[in-house]
Amino acid sequence: MEKAGILVEALPYIKKFYGKTVVIKYGGHAMVNCELKKAVLTDAVLMKYVGMHPVIVHGGGPEITGMLKRVGIESSFMGGLRVTDAATMEIAQMVLVGKINKDIVGMINDIGGHAVGLSGKDGNLLVADKKMGRVRRPDGSEEMVDIGLVGEVRQVNPGIVATVIREGYIPVVAPVAVGEGGDSYNVNADSAAGALAVALNADKLIILTDVEGILADRNDKASLISTVTREGVPQLVEKGIIDGGMIPKVECCISALRGGVGTTHILDGRVPHSVLLEIFTDRGVGTMVTN
Repeated sequence: MEKAGILVEALPYIKKFYGKTVVIKYGGHAMVNCELKKAVLTDAVLMKYVGMHPVIVHGGGPEITGMLKRVGIESSFMGGLRVTDAATMEIAQMVLVGKINKDIVGMINDIGGHAVGLSGKDGNLLVADKKMGRVRRPDGSEEMVDIGLVGEVRQVNPGIVATVIREGYIPVVAPVAVGEGGDSYNVNADSAAGALAVALNADKLIILTDVEGILADRNDKASLISTVTREGVPQLVEKGIIDGGMIPKVECCISALRGGVGTTHILDGRVPHSVLLEIFTDRGVGTMVTN
């Protein structure tokens, strides 16, 4: 009876989101813990089988750092972004496209789904311009510095992803973009997911993180703010409730909302099946940022 009740609760959501596109930014602890990884990808497979169109955009910073260390290249960051010279970009592309992307595709196929791996270079999916890094000087002023082959998405050509979806597959996208002259650019996975969600006219953008969501009191997990409006975000930033690494994630959500995405969600990827809990139950498990 409990299982029947769960299915009945899920029915209106299955009906509501049937045929809708959901972009999932997959990163954090859920990428390194085997059980959590299987839970997230099982969620995507289930979504596909009930008529939704999940699109996965993954990160891979820790694995890139690990591989760079193995080959004797030291990682450095400016303004929170990885300084990416040609050698670093070669390793990043190899790890993101050749290893992580294919590992995710293989696991989805093994679970019982059907996935196709892509990078932002396939079909010029993600076209990027060079992004400068922002660093703060000791006197408090800010300076823009060259951080190498780091890109900012300028254009999305979603045709290849739409084709993969139409043929019944789950697209898995690595955030490597193409620049002028065919150069490869390392792109922030949150930004890539947000830009792709807009281009696909997605109904939802879900960002998996290593925190519960936005907390009114960061020391009290029970203070989770379940819903935030675009208009309410500046006030939360001013109060320091949204700060640090949460700021760019919320900014990504706001940008996606402005671009036409229905709703955006910041979820704790450490909770097994957090994606299903957010979409198919009356009470979600993270923070929803809405218009």
